[in-house]
Amino acid sequence: MTSSPGSDTVAPCDLRLRDVTLAEGRRATIDIRDGRVAVLHDPGAPLPPAARTIDLGGALVLPGLADGHVHLDKCLLGLAWRPHRAQGSVRAIIADEKAFRRTTRVPLAAQGAEALLERMLRGGTTSLRTHVDIDDVTRLDHLAQILDLRARWSDRMQIQIVAFPQSGILGCPPVAGDLDEALRMGADLVGGLDPVGIDGDRDGHLDIVFALAERHGRGIDIHLHDGGEAGLDTIAAIAARTAAAGLGGRVTISHAFALAEADDLQLGRIAEGLNRAGVAILSSVPGGRRCPPIPRLRDRGVPVCFGTDNVRDCWNPATVTGMVDRAQLAAYRFDLRTDGELAALLDPVTTVPARVLELGPGVVAPGARADLIAFRAGGVPQVIVERQAPVLVVARGTVAIDRHGAAAGGPPP
Repeated sequence: MTSSPGSDTVAPCDLRLRDVTLAEGRRATIDIRDGRVAVLHDPGAPLPPAARTIDLGGALVLPGLADGHVHLDKCLLGLAWRPHRAQGSVRAIIADEKAFRRTTRVPLAAQGAEALLERMLRGGTTSLRTHVDIDDVTRLDHLAQILDLRARWSDRMQIQIVAFPQSGILGCPPVAGDLDEALRMGADLVGGLDPVGIDGDRDGHLDIVFALAERHGRGIDIHLHDGGEAGLDTIAAIAARTAAAGLGGRVTISHAFALAEADDLQLGRIAEGLNRAGVAILSSVPGGRRCPPIPRLRDRGVPVCFGTDNVRDCWNPATVTGMVDRAQLAAYRFDLRTDGELAALLDPVTTVPARVLELGPGVVAPGARADLIAFRAGGVPQVIVERQAPVLVVARGTVAIDRHGAAAGGPPP
Protein backbone atom coordinates (compact mmCIF):
# COMPACT_ATOMS: atom_id res chain seq x y z
CA MET A 1 0.00 0.00 0.00
CA THR A 2 1.33 3.48 -0.89
CA SER A 3 1.05 6.74 1.04
CA SER A 4 -1.06 8.45 -1.58
CA PRO A 5 -4.05 6.62 -3.11
CA GLY A 6 -5.62 7.17 -6.50
CA SER A 7 -4.01 7.88 -9.86
CA ASP A 8 -0.54 8.40 -8.33
CA THR A 9 -0.33 4.62 -7.73
CA VAL A 10 -0.32 3.89 -11.47
CA ALA A 11 0.99 7.07 -13.14
CA PRO A 12 4.60 7.01 -14.32
CA CYS A 13 7.12 9.26 -12.59
CA ASP A 14 10.10 11.31 -13.74
CA LEU A 15 12.51 10.03 -11.08
CA ARG A 16 12.31 7.18 -8.59
CA LEU A 17 14.48 6.87 -5.48
CA ARG A 18 14.20 3.18 -4.66
CA ASP A 19 14.63 1.80 -1.13
CA VAL A 20 15.30 4.81 1.07
CA THR A 21 15.12 5.26 4.83
CA LEU A 22 13.18 8.29 6.05
CA ALA A 23 14.17 10.29 9.14
CA GLU A 24 11.63 8.46 11.32
CA GLY A 25 13.16 5.12 10.32
CA ARG A 26 10.52 4.03 7.81
CA ARG A 27 11.66 2.39 4.56
CA ALA A 28 10.03 3.60 1.33
CA THR A 29 10.46 4.23 -2.37
CA ILE A 30 9.97 7.85 -3.48
CA ASP A 31 8.39 8.73 -6.79
CA ILE A 32 8.94 12.27 -8.11
CA ARG A 33 6.89 13.94 -10.79
CA ASP A 34 6.85 17.54 -12.06
CA GLY A 35 9.35 18.66 -9.44
CA ARG A 36 7.37 17.34 -6.46
CA VAL A 37 7.16 14.20 -4.38
CA ALA A 38 4.29 12.24 -5.92
CA VAL A 39 4.14 9.05 -3.86
CA LEU A 40 5.90 7.31 -0.98
CA HIS A 41 5.59 3.60 -1.77
CA ASP A 42 5.72 1.07 1.03
CA PRO A 43 8.26 -1.78 0.63
CA GLY A 44 6.91 -4.45 -1.70
CA ALA A 45 4.20 -2.24 -3.24
CA PRO A 46 3.73 -2.53 -7.03
CA LEU A 47 5.61 0.24 -8.83
CA PRO A 48 4.44 2.01 -11.99
CA PRO A 49 6.93 2.86 -14.77
CA ALA A 50 9.67 5.40 -14.04
CA ALA A 51 11.75 7.42 -16.49
CA ARG A 52 14.78 6.99 -14.22
CA THR A 53 15.43 4.95 -11.08
CA ILE A 54 18.23 5.32 -8.54
CA ASP A 55 18.48 2.46 -6.05
CA LEU A 56 19.75 3.94 -2.79
CA GLY A 57 19.98 0.68 -0.88
CA GLY A 58 18.45 2.01 2.34
CA ALA A 59 20.27 5.37 2.40
CA LEU A 60 18.85 8.01 4.72
CA VAL A 61 16.84 10.61 2.76
CA LEU A 62 16.04 14.03 4.26
CA PRO A 63 14.45 17.19 2.88
CA GLY A 64 16.85 19.68 1.33
CA LEU A 65 18.42 21.98 3.92
CA ALA A 66 17.61 25.67 4.32
CA ASP A 67 20.22 28.34 5.10
CA GLY A 68 18.33 31.24 6.64
CA HIS A 69 21.09 33.87 6.48
CA VAL A 70 23.96 34.27 4.05
CA HIS A 71 25.64 37.16 2.17
CA LEU A 72 26.16 36.03 -1.42
CA ASP A 73 27.18 39.46 -2.63
CA LYS A 74 30.08 39.80 -0.18
CA CYS A 75 31.76 36.46 -0.91
CA LEU A 76 35.32 36.46 -2.33
CA LEU A 77 35.64 32.72 -3.01
CA GLY A 78 37.63 32.05 -6.16
CA LEU A 79 39.42 35.38 -5.97
CA ALA A 80 42.94 36.15 -4.77
CA TRP A 81 43.40 35.65 -1.03
CA ARG A 82 42.63 38.76 0.99
CA PRO A 83 44.00 38.71 4.55
CA HIS A 84 41.31 39.32 7.13
CA ARG A 85 42.01 42.79 8.51
CA ALA A 86 38.88 44.18 10.14
CA GLN A 87 38.52 43.81 13.89
CA GLY A 88 36.51 45.49 16.58
CA SER A 89 33.16 47.19 16.18
CA VAL A 90 30.54 46.63 13.52
CA ARG A 91 31.09 50.21 12.40
CA ALA A 92 34.85 49.59 11.90
CA ILE A 93 34.23 46.50 9.77
CA ILE A 94 31.68 48.39 7.66
CA ALA A 95 34.26 51.11 7.02
CA ASP A 96 36.92 48.55 6.06
CA GLU A 97 34.55 46.80 3.65
CA LYS A 98 33.50 50.04 1.98
CA ALA A 99 37.13 51.07 1.52
CA PHE A 100 37.82 47.69 -0.12
CA ARG A 101 34.89 48.15 -2.50
CA ARG A 102 35.96 51.64 -3.51
CA THR A 103 39.41 50.42 -4.54
CA THR A 104 38.58 46.95 -5.92
CA ARG A 105 36.21 45.94 -8.66
CA VAL A 106 35.14 42.37 -7.90
CA PRO A 107 33.26 40.37 -10.59
CA LEU A 108 30.71 39.54 -7.94
CA ALA A 109 28.04 37.20 -9.26
CA ALA A 110 30.33 35.52 -11.79
CA GLN A 111 32.83 34.31 -9.19
CA GLY A 112 32.33 34.71 -5.45
CA ALA A 113 28.57 34.24 -5.22
CA GLU A 114 28.51 31.53 -7.87
CA ALA A 115 31.30 29.57 -6.16
CA LEU A 116 29.49 29.85 -2.84
CA LEU A 117 26.23 28.54 -4.29
CA GLU A 118 28.05 25.54 -5.75
CA ARG A 119 29.58 24.70 -2.35
CA MET A 120 26.27 25.10 -0.60
CA LEU A 121 24.48 22.81 -3.06
CA ARG A 122 27.14 20.11 -2.62
CA GLY A 123 26.50 20.29 1.12
CA GLY A 124 22.77 19.73 0.72
CA THR A 125 21.50 23.31 0.89
CA THR A 126 18.65 23.77 -1.60
CA SER A 127 17.06 26.93 -0.13
CA LEU A 128 18.57 30.11 1.25
CA ARG A 129 17.92 33.69 2.27
CA THR A 130 20.63 36.13 1.21
CA HIS A 131 21.09 39.69 2.43
CA VAL A 132 22.24 42.07 -0.32
CA ASP A 133 24.03 45.30 0.58
CA ILE A 134 22.38 48.56 -0.35
CA ASP A 135 24.42 51.60 0.65
CA ASP A 136 26.01 54.72 -0.81
CA VAL A 137 28.75 52.66 -2.53
CA THR A 138 26.86 49.67 -3.94
CA ARG A 139 23.52 51.47 -4.42
CA LEU A 140 21.38 48.92 -6.35
CA ASP A 141 24.23 47.30 -8.28
CA HIS A 142 24.65 44.27 -6.01
CA LEU A 143 20.91 43.71 -6.01
CA ALA A 144 20.75 43.67 -9.81
CA GLN A 145 23.54 41.07 -9.92
CA ILE A 146 21.94 38.82 -7.31
CA LEU A 147 18.56 39.05 -9.02
CA ASP A 148 20.24 37.81 -12.20
CA LEU A 149 22.00 35.07 -10.24
CA ARG A 150 18.69 33.98 -8.69
CA ALA A 151 17.13 33.62 -12.13
CA ARG A 152 20.04 31.53 -13.39
CA TRP A 153 19.92 29.24 -10.35
CA SER A 154 16.14 28.93 -10.13
CA ASP A 155 16.21 25.28 -11.22
CA ARG A 156 18.59 24.34 -8.39
CA MET A 157 18.12 26.73 -5.49
CA GLN A 158 15.29 28.65 -3.86
CA ILE A 159 16.73 32.10 -3.13
CA GLN A 160 15.05 34.79 -1.05
CA ILE A 161 16.59 38.26 -1.17
CA VAL A 162 16.70 40.80 1.66
CA ALA A 163 17.39 44.43 0.75
CA PHE A 164 19.97 45.10 3.47
CA PRO A 165 21.09 48.59 4.61
CA GLN A 166 24.65 47.64 5.60
CA SER A 167 25.60 51.25 6.45
CA GLY A 168 22.35 52.05 8.24
CA ILE A 169 19.42 54.09 6.98
CA LEU A 170 19.24 57.42 8.80
CA GLY A 171 23.00 58.01 8.59
CA CYS A 172 23.25 57.09 4.90
CA PRO A 173 20.86 59.43 3.04
CA PRO A 174 20.35 57.55 -0.27
CA VAL A 175 19.42 54.28 1.42
CA ALA A 176 15.75 54.80 2.33
CA GLY A 177 14.86 55.57 -1.29
CA ASP A 178 17.05 52.75 -2.58
CA LEU A 179 15.37 50.24 -0.25
CA ASP A 180 12.00 51.33 -1.63
CA GLU A 181 13.25 50.81 -5.19
CA ALA A 182 14.86 47.48 -4.25
CA LEU A 183 11.49 46.10 -3.20
CA ARG A 184 10.04 47.23 -6.54
CA MET A 185 12.89 45.48 -8.35
CA GLY A 186 12.12 42.14 -6.72
CA ALA A 187 13.69 41.93 -3.27
CA ASP A 188 11.55 39.69 -1.08
CA LEU A 189 12.15 41.36 2.28
CA VAL A 190 13.36 44.64 3.73
CA GLY A 191 16.26 44.53 6.16
CA GLY A 192 17.52 46.65 9.01
CA LEU A 193 20.73 47.02 11.00
CA ASP A 194 21.34 47.95 14.64
CA PRO A 195 18.82 50.79 15.01
CA VAL A 196 20.66 52.09 18.10
CA GLY A 197 24.28 51.07 17.48
CA ILE A 198 24.49 52.26 13.87
CA ASP A 199 21.71 54.82 13.38
CA GLY A 200 21.40 56.00 16.98
CA ASP A 201 17.61 56.17 16.73
CA ARG A 202 15.67 53.00 17.46
CA ASP A 203 12.24 54.30 16.54
CA GLY A 204 13.36 56.36 13.56
CA HIS A 205 15.07 53.34 12.01
CA LEU A 206 12.20 50.95 12.71
CA ASP A 207 9.64 53.47 11.44
CA ILE A 208 11.23 53.32 7.98
CA VAL A 209 11.69 49.53 7.92
CA PHE A 210 8.13 48.74 8.99
CA ALA A 211 6.63 51.40 6.72
CA LEU A 212 8.43 49.89 3.71
CA ALA A 213 7.28 46.38 4.65
CA GLU A 214 3.66 47.47 4.97
CA ARG A 215 3.75 49.58 1.80
CA HIS A 216 5.07 46.71 -0.33
CA GLY A 217 3.48 43.80 1.50
CA ARG A 218 6.87 42.24 2.30
CA GLY A 219 8.54 40.62 5.28
CA ILE A 220 11.33 41.99 7.50
CA ASP A 221 14.72 40.59 8.54
CA ILE A 222 16.76 42.81 10.87
CA HIS A 223 20.43 42.32 11.77
CA LEU A 224 20.76 43.02 15.47
CA HIS A 225 24.30 43.01 16.85
CA ASP A 226 23.48 45.50 19.64
CA GLY A 227 24.00 43.91 23.04
CA GLY A 228 22.92 44.76 26.56
CA GLU A 229 19.76 46.65 27.43
CA ALA A 230 19.75 48.49 24.08
CA GLY A 231 19.61 45.18 22.22
CA LEU A 232 16.99 43.63 24.49
CA ASP A 233 14.88 46.78 24.27
CA THR A 234 15.09 46.70 20.46
CA ILE A 235 13.99 43.05 20.37
CA ALA A 236 10.97 43.92 22.51
CA ALA A 237 10.18 46.91 20.27
CA ILE A 238 10.36 44.78 17.10
CA ALA A 239 8.00 42.22 18.63
CA ALA A 240 5.53 44.94 19.64
CA ARG A 241 5.61 46.58 16.19
CA THR A 242 5.19 43.20 14.49
CA ALA A 243 2.06 42.48 16.51
CA ALA A 244 0.65 45.96 15.91
CA ALA A 245 1.26 45.75 12.15
CA GLY A 246 -0.19 42.25 11.81
CA LEU A 247 3.12 40.98 10.43
CA GLY A 248 3.26 37.83 12.55
CA GLY A 249 5.17 35.05 10.81
CA ARG A 250 6.91 37.53 8.50
CA VAL A 251 9.54 39.08 10.78
CA THR A 252 12.97 37.67 11.67
CA ILE A 253 15.64 39.02 13.99
CA SER A 254 19.04 37.83 12.84
CA HIS A 255 21.84 37.31 15.38
CA ALA A 256 20.03 38.82 18.40
CA PHE A 257 23.28 38.79 20.36
CA ALA A 258 21.68 40.55 23.32
CA LEU A 259 19.74 37.40 24.17
CA ALA A 260 23.04 35.82 25.24
CA GLU A 261 23.15 38.36 28.08
CA ALA A 262 19.54 37.99 29.25
CA ASP A 263 18.84 36.45 32.64
CA ASP A 264 16.05 33.89 33.02
CA LEU A 265 13.45 36.50 33.88
CA GLN A 266 14.34 38.69 30.90
CA LEU A 267 14.54 35.72 28.55
CA GLY A 268 11.14 34.44 29.62
CA ARG A 269 9.53 37.85 29.12
CA ILE A 270 11.14 38.40 25.71
CA ALA A 271 10.35 34.84 24.56
CA GLU A 272 6.71 35.37 25.44
CA GLY A 273 6.65 38.57 23.38
CA LEU A 274 8.35 36.92 20.41
CA ASN A 275 5.89 34.01 20.50
CA ARG A 276 2.87 36.25 20.79
CA ALA A 277 4.03 38.44 17.89
CA GLY A 278 5.22 35.60 15.65
CA VAL A 279 8.87 36.70 15.38
CA ALA A 280 11.63 34.19 14.55
CA ILE A 281 15.28 34.24 15.66
CA LEU A 282 18.07 33.42 13.22
CA SER A 283 21.47 32.37 14.53
CA SER A 284 24.74 31.39 12.87
CA VAL A 285 25.81 29.79 16.20
CA PRO A 286 28.78 32.17 16.55
CA GLY A 287 31.78 31.73 18.80
CA GLY A 288 32.57 33.86 21.81
CA ARG A 289 29.89 35.09 24.17
CA ARG A 290 27.41 36.35 21.59
CA CYS A 291 25.43 33.21 20.80
CA PRO A 292 21.79 33.30 21.89
CA PRO A 293 20.81 30.42 24.22
CA ILE A 294 19.27 28.33 21.44
CA PRO A 295 18.04 25.35 23.51
CA ARG A 296 16.43 27.65 26.09
CA LEU A 297 14.71 29.68 23.37
CA ARG A 298 13.38 26.53 21.73
CA ASP A 299 12.15 25.24 25.10
CA ARG A 300 10.18 28.48 25.42
CA GLY A 301 8.61 27.99 21.99
CA VAL A 302 10.62 30.58 20.04
CA PRO A 303 11.22 29.45 16.42
CA VAL A 304 14.97 29.34 15.80
CA CYS A 305 16.61 28.88 12.39
CA PHE A 306 20.27 28.51 11.46
CA GLY A 307 22.26 30.39 8.84
CA THR A 308 25.80 30.58 7.50
CA ASP A 309 26.25 34.37 7.66
CA ASN A 310 29.58 35.48 6.16
CA VAL A 311 31.83 33.29 4.03
CA ARG A 312 35.35 34.34 2.95
CA ASP A 313 34.67 38.05 2.92
CA CYS A 314 35.63 41.24 4.74
CA TRP A 315 33.71 40.09 7.82
CA ASN A 316 34.86 36.51 8.19
CA PRO A 317 37.57 34.44 6.45
CA ALA A 318 35.82 31.14 7.30
CA THR A 319 34.38 28.76 4.71
CA VAL A 320 31.91 26.72 6.78
CA THR A 321 29.05 26.59 4.28
CA GLY A 322 27.06 23.47 5.15
CA MET A 323 24.03 23.39 7.39
CA VAL A 324 25.04 19.96 8.69
CA ASP A 325 28.22 21.67 9.93
CA ARG A 326 26.12 24.42 11.48
CA ALA A 327 24.03 21.85 13.35
CA GLN A 328 27.22 20.18 14.59
CA LEU A 329 28.47 23.55 15.86
CA ALA A 330 25.26 23.90 17.87
CA ALA A 331 25.70 20.38 19.27
CA TYR A 332 29.24 21.21 20.37
CA ARG A 333 28.41 24.66 21.70
CA PHE A 334 25.49 23.49 23.85
CA ASP A 335 26.85 20.06 24.75
CA LEU A 336 24.03 18.17 23.03
CA ARG A 337 24.85 14.44 22.94
CA THR A 338 21.78 12.23 23.07
CA ASP A 339 20.17 10.96 19.88
CA GLY A 340 17.04 12.96 20.65
CA GLU A 341 18.98 16.21 21.15
CA LEU A 342 21.02 15.67 18.00
CA ALA A 343 18.05 14.71 15.84
CA ALA A 344 16.22 17.87 16.97
CA LEU A 345 19.01 19.94 15.40
CA LEU A 346 17.58 19.04 11.99
CA ASP A 347 14.53 21.21 12.72
CA PRO A 348 16.30 24.63 12.50
CA VAL A 349 17.42 23.79 8.94
CA THR A 350 14.27 22.01 7.69
CA THR A 351 10.85 22.22 9.37
CA VAL A 352 11.30 25.56 11.16
CA PRO A 353 12.54 27.61 8.16
CA ALA A 354 9.82 26.04 6.00
CA ARG A 355 7.21 27.15 8.53
CA VAL A 356 8.45 30.60 9.53
CA LEU A 357 10.65 31.72 6.61
CA GLU A 358 8.89 29.89 3.76
CA LEU A 359 12.26 28.36 2.88
CA GLY A 360 12.49 24.79 1.65
CA PRO A 361 10.01 21.94 1.63
CA GLY A 362 10.76 21.09 5.27
CA VAL A 363 9.46 17.52 4.87
CA VAL A 364 9.58 14.47 2.63
CA ALA A 365 5.90 14.00 1.85
CA PRO A 366 3.54 13.74 -1.15
CA GLY A 367 2.99 17.20 -2.61
CA ALA A 368 6.17 18.70 -1.16
CA ARG A 369 8.79 20.20 -3.45
CA ALA A 370 11.24 17.44 -4.36
CA ASP A 371 14.35 18.88 -2.72
CA LEU A 372 15.87 15.72 -1.27
CA ILE A 373 19.30 14.72 0.04
CA ALA A 374 20.65 11.23 0.78
CA PHE A 375 23.30 10.13 3.29
CA ARG A 376 25.11 6.88 4.08
CA ALA A 377 24.06 7.01 7.71
CA GLY A 378 21.94 5.13 10.20
CA GLY A 379 20.09 8.27 11.21
CA VAL A 380 20.21 12.04 11.66
CA PRO A 381 22.50 11.96 14.73
CA GLN A 382 25.20 10.16 12.73
CA VAL A 383 24.94 12.68 9.88
CA ILE A 384 25.47 15.55 12.31
CA VAL A 385 28.28 14.20 14.47
CA GLU A 386 30.22 12.94 11.44
CA ARG A 387 29.47 16.14 9.49
CA GLN A 388 28.57 14.06 6.47
CA ALA A 389 28.14 15.40 2.96
CA PRO A 390 25.18 14.00 1.02
CA VAL A 391 25.81 11.30 -1.57
CA LEU A 392 22.84 12.54 -3.61
CA VAL A 393 21.18 15.94 -3.96
CA VAL A 394 17.89 16.27 -5.80
CA ALA A 395 16.76 19.86 -6.43
CA ARG A 396 13.25 20.52 -7.71
CA GLY A 397 12.98 16.91 -8.85
CA THR A 398 16.26 16.84 -10.81
CA VAL A 399 19.51 15.18 -9.75
CA ALA A 400 21.94 18.02 -9.03
CA ILE A 401 24.75 16.14 -7.24
CA ASP A 402 25.34 12.38 -7.49
CA ARG A 403 28.17 10.74 -5.59
CA HIS A 404 26.18 7.56 -5.09
CA GLY A 405 26.94 5.56 -8.25
CA ALA A 406 25.26 4.30 -11.40
CA ALA A 407 21.52 4.55 -11.86
CA ALA A 408 19.24 1.67 -12.82
CA GLY A 409 16.70 2.04 -15.57
CA GLY A 410 18.32 5.11 -17.05
CA PRO A 411 21.60 6.61 -18.20
CA PRO A 412 24.51 6.74 -15.74
CA PRO A 413 24.76 9.98 -13.71
